[in-house]
Amino acid sequence: MVDVFDIYDKMERNNILLSFKGEITSDLLTSILQIMENKMDNMQEEPKIKKKVYNVLVECLQNLYHHLDEMSEDELDRSKSAIFMIGKESGRYSIFTGNYILNENIIPLKARLDEVNSLNKEELKEYYKKVLNNGEMSLKGGGGLGMIDIARKTGEKIGYNFLEIDNKVSFFTLNIKITNN
Repeated sequence: MVDVFDIYDKMERNNILLSFKGEITSDLLTSILQIMENKMDNMQEEPKIKKKVYNVLVECLQNLYHHLDEMSEDELDRSKSAIFMIGKESGRYSIFTGNYILNENIIPLKARLDEVNSLNKEELKEYYKKVLNNGEMSLKGGGGLGMIDIARKTGEKIGYNFLEIDNKVSFFTLNIKITNN
Protein backbone atom coordinates (compact mmCIF):
# COMPACT_ATOMS: atom_id res chain seq x y z
CA MET A 1 0.00 0.00 0.00
CA VAL A 2 1.19 3.53 -0.77
CA ASP A 3 2.17 5.51 2.28
CA VAL A 4 0.83 8.94 1.29
CA PHE A 5 2.17 10.57 4.43
CA ASP A 6 5.68 9.33 3.60
CA ILE A 7 5.42 10.93 0.15
CA TYR A 8 4.06 14.14 1.68
CA ASP A 9 6.80 14.18 4.31
CA LYS A 10 9.57 13.71 1.72
CA MET A 11 8.11 16.51 -0.40
CA GLU A 12 7.84 18.76 2.65
CA ARG A 13 11.41 18.05 3.77
CA ASN A 14 12.68 18.77 0.24
CA ASN A 15 10.61 21.95 -0.08
CA ILE A 16 8.74 20.77 -3.18
CA LEU A 17 6.20 23.40 -4.28
CA LEU A 18 4.71 21.46 -7.16
CA SER A 19 5.13 17.93 -8.46
CA PHE A 20 3.60 16.00 -11.34
CA LYS A 21 4.03 12.52 -12.79
CA GLY A 22 2.16 11.40 -15.87
CA GLU A 23 1.51 12.20 -19.49
CA ILE A 24 2.65 15.63 -20.63
CA THR A 25 0.06 17.50 -22.72
CA SER A 26 -0.15 21.08 -23.93
CA ASP A 27 -3.18 21.71 -21.66
CA LEU A 28 -1.20 20.42 -18.69
CA LEU A 29 1.71 22.76 -19.51
CA THR A 30 -0.63 25.75 -19.58
CA SER A 31 -2.15 24.75 -16.24
CA ILE A 32 1.20 24.21 -14.57
CA LEU A 33 2.54 27.55 -15.73
CA GLN A 34 -0.57 29.25 -14.36
CA ILE A 35 -0.28 27.41 -11.03
CA MET A 36 3.37 28.41 -10.62
CA GLU A 37 2.65 32.00 -11.58
CA ASN A 38 -0.07 32.11 -8.89
CA LYS A 39 2.21 30.44 -6.31
CA MET A 40 4.98 32.97 -6.92
CA ASP A 41 2.45 35.82 -6.73
CA ASN A 42 1.22 34.46 -3.37
CA MET A 43 4.81 34.16 -2.16
CA GLN A 44 5.31 37.79 -3.21
CA GLU A 45 8.34 36.83 -5.24
CA GLU A 46 10.45 39.59 -6.79
CA PRO A 47 9.52 40.27 -10.43
CA LYS A 48 13.07 39.53 -11.63
CA ILE A 49 13.23 36.03 -10.09
CA LYS A 50 9.60 35.34 -10.97
CA LYS A 51 10.33 36.06 -14.64
CA LYS A 52 13.50 33.95 -14.58
CA VAL A 53 11.76 30.97 -12.94
CA TYR A 54 8.80 31.24 -15.31
CA ASN A 55 11.02 31.42 -18.43
CA VAL A 56 13.19 28.50 -17.36
CA LEU A 57 10.11 26.50 -16.40
CA VAL A 58 8.66 27.10 -19.88
CA GLU A 59 11.89 25.80 -21.47
CA CYS A 60 11.98 22.73 -19.22
CA LEU A 61 8.34 21.84 -19.83
CA GLN A 62 8.65 22.40 -23.58
CA ASN A 63 11.68 20.10 -23.60
CA LEU A 64 9.61 17.42 -21.88
CA TYR A 65 6.67 17.93 -24.22
CA HIS A 66 8.60 18.08 -27.49
CA HIS A 67 11.45 15.68 -26.83
CA LEU A 68 9.84 12.58 -25.41
CA ASP A 69 11.28 9.69 -27.41
CA GLU A 70 8.93 7.56 -29.47
CA MET A 71 9.12 3.98 -28.28
CA SER A 72 7.83 0.63 -29.41
CA GLU A 73 4.25 -0.43 -28.67
CA ASP A 74 5.21 -2.42 -25.56
CA GLU A 75 7.08 0.62 -24.14
CA LEU A 76 4.40 3.18 -25.06
CA ASP A 77 3.39 3.89 -21.44
CA ARG A 78 6.99 4.79 -20.65
CA SER A 79 7.44 7.11 -23.61
CA LYS A 80 4.55 9.38 -22.69
CA SER A 81 5.18 9.50 -18.96
CA ALA A 82 7.43 12.07 -17.33
CA ILE A 83 7.95 13.73 -13.98
CA PHE A 84 8.79 17.23 -12.93
CA MET A 85 9.10 18.97 -9.60
CA ILE A 86 9.70 22.53 -8.54
CA GLY A 87 11.21 23.30 -5.17
CA LYS A 88 12.50 26.32 -3.30
CA GLU A 89 15.03 26.37 -0.52
CA SER A 90 17.00 29.31 0.87
CA GLY A 91 15.79 31.62 -1.90
CA ARG A 92 16.95 29.23 -4.61
CA TYR A 93 14.53 27.48 -6.94
CA SER A 94 15.17 24.00 -8.34
CA ILE A 95 13.40 22.51 -11.31
CA PHE A 96 13.70 18.76 -11.76
CA THR A 97 12.50 16.87 -14.81
CA GLY A 98 12.68 13.21 -15.72
CA ASN A 99 11.66 11.14 -18.70
CA TYR A 100 12.53 7.95 -20.52
CA ILE A 101 14.99 8.23 -23.39
CA LEU A 102 16.20 5.70 -25.93
CA ASN A 103 19.78 4.68 -25.15
CA GLU A 104 20.78 5.46 -28.73
CA ASN A 105 19.98 9.14 -28.09
CA ILE A 106 22.10 9.52 -24.96
CA ILE A 107 25.50 10.19 -26.56
CA PRO A 108 24.44 13.19 -28.67
CA LEU A 109 22.36 14.66 -25.82
CA LYS A 110 25.19 14.22 -23.32
CA ALA A 111 27.63 15.83 -25.77
CA ARG A 112 25.30 18.82 -26.19
CA LEU A 113 24.82 19.22 -22.42
CA ASP A 114 28.56 18.89 -21.76
CA GLU A 115 29.28 21.50 -24.42
CA VAL A 116 26.74 23.93 -22.94
CA ASN A 117 28.14 23.31 -19.43
CA SER A 118 31.71 24.00 -20.60
CA LEU A 119 30.91 27.54 -21.79
CA ASN A 120 31.03 30.78 -19.83
CA LYS A 121 28.40 33.53 -20.10
CA GLU A 122 29.92 35.24 -23.14
CA GLU A 123 30.62 31.93 -24.92
CA LEU A 124 27.01 30.84 -24.31
CA LYS A 125 25.80 34.06 -25.93
CA GLU A 126 27.97 33.42 -29.02
CA TYR A 127 26.98 29.74 -29.14
CA TYR A 128 23.30 30.71 -28.96
CA LYS A 129 23.75 33.07 -31.93
CA LYS A 130 25.68 30.42 -33.87
CA VAL A 131 22.99 27.76 -33.35
CA LEU A 132 20.24 30.29 -34.10
CA ASN A 133 21.90 31.38 -37.33
CA ASN A 134 22.94 27.95 -38.64
CA GLY A 135 19.30 26.94 -39.10
CA GLU A 136 19.92 23.29 -38.24
CA MET A 137 17.03 21.43 -36.72
CA SER A 138 17.21 18.53 -34.31
CA LEU A 139 15.46 15.26 -35.01
CA LYS A 140 12.51 16.54 -32.98
CA GLY A 141 12.24 19.74 -35.02
CA GLY A 142 13.89 22.11 -32.55
CA GLY A 143 17.02 24.10 -33.08
CA GLY A 144 18.60 22.89 -29.85
CA LEU A 145 18.37 26.30 -28.23
CA GLY A 146 16.48 25.23 -25.10
CA MET A 147 19.43 24.00 -23.04
CA ILE A 148 21.57 26.95 -24.13
CA ASP A 149 18.79 29.31 -23.13
CA ILE A 150 18.40 27.63 -19.73
CA ALA A 151 22.14 27.93 -19.05
CA ARG A 152 22.12 31.59 -20.13
CA LYS A 153 19.11 32.51 -17.99
CA THR A 154 20.24 30.71 -14.86
CA GLY A 155 23.98 31.34 -15.06
CA GLU A 156 24.36 27.83 -13.63
CA LYS A 157 25.59 24.51 -14.98
CA ILE A 158 22.84 22.12 -15.99
CA GLY A 159 22.73 19.06 -13.77
CA TYR A 160 21.77 15.84 -15.51
CA ASN A 161 21.88 12.07 -15.20
CA PHE A 162 21.05 9.00 -17.25
CA LEU A 163 19.91 5.91 -15.31
CA GLU A 164 19.97 2.81 -17.50
CA ILE A 165 16.71 0.88 -17.19
CA ASP A 166 17.48 -1.84 -19.73
CA ASN A 167 19.36 -2.25 -23.01
CA LYS A 168 16.84 -0.05 -24.87
CA VAL A 169 15.94 2.81 -22.54
CA SER A 170 17.28 4.97 -19.73
CA PHE A 171 15.70 7.53 -17.44
CA PHE A 172 17.02 11.03 -18.14
CA THR A 173 16.89 13.63 -15.38
CA LEU A 174 17.63 17.34 -15.38
CA ASN A 175 18.28 19.47 -12.31
CA ILE A 176 18.15 23.21 -12.96
CA LYS A 177 19.07 25.70 -10.22
CA ILE A 178 17.79 29.28 -10.31
CA THR A 179 19.15 31.96 -8.00
CA ASN A 180 18.27 35.62 -7.74
CA ASN A 181 21.41 37.10 -9.30
